[in-house]
Amino acid sequence: MRMRLDKFLSAQGLSRKQARAAIASGQVLVNGEVQGDPGFILDPISAQVLFQGRALGYRRHMHLMLHKPAGLLTATTDARQKTVMDLLPEELKRRALGPVGRLDKDVTGLLLLTDDGQLAHRLISPKWTVEKVYLARVEGALDATDIQAFQAGIALSDFTARPARLEILEPDLGRLTITEGKFHQVKRMFAARGKPVLRLHRESVGGVSLDSALECGKFRPLTAEEEGALYALVRMER
Repeated sequence: MRMRLDKFLSAQGLSRKQARAAIASGQVLVNGEVQGDPGFILDPISAQVLFQGRALGYRRHMHLMLHKPAGLLTATTDARQKTVMDLLPEELKRRALGPVGRLDKDVTGLLLLTDDGQLAHRLISPKWTVEKVYLARVEGALDATDIQAFQAGIALSDFTARPARLEILEPDLGRLTITEGKFHQVKRMFAARGKPVLRLHRESVGGVSLDSALECGKFRPLTAEEEGALYALVRMER
């Protein structure tokens, strides 16, 4: 398997334009030598590539962390409305990336994108009990009875939610940890307690937390440590 240097860098999360600019400015070394040709052909598995002094290894799959803004659908395509995929450059759209689970249009926060379908399936499957953590601003005041109700499992019209952890941060602000993610589940759980959600923000998935330095609407590749944590959580080989 052989590939162009700019394509190799794009597989690390850079846009093709960013990759070419990095190569042209001498920021990329291949096997110890500065390589200024974006079309340089390399073996992505055996070649030693440094970008800004950092070693890059070939990754079979791509995984991104996106700070989702409100107002975008969590979908790959939609004929009428903009989706989270519109935040990505064309080079990444062509990699068949897709969202891991869904966040409602008005919900903000961490959204993982991957082109590894099996990983995505396991991260959202209730079987693997992957924790998702949300900050919820609600109407009304949360109290100890809410903590107990979430811990016991809240009965909804079509299913009973699994036990969840609620931490009260402010009278109307709670941090909720769940291990499933059915349609509108978090909103429905709070509504069942008579405290409708006003704003909802996802902080983490499977122990991978939203990067505090990542601006709303921006994305970055997952680090090797973050990738490894997700694969280990669902017992998959990277």
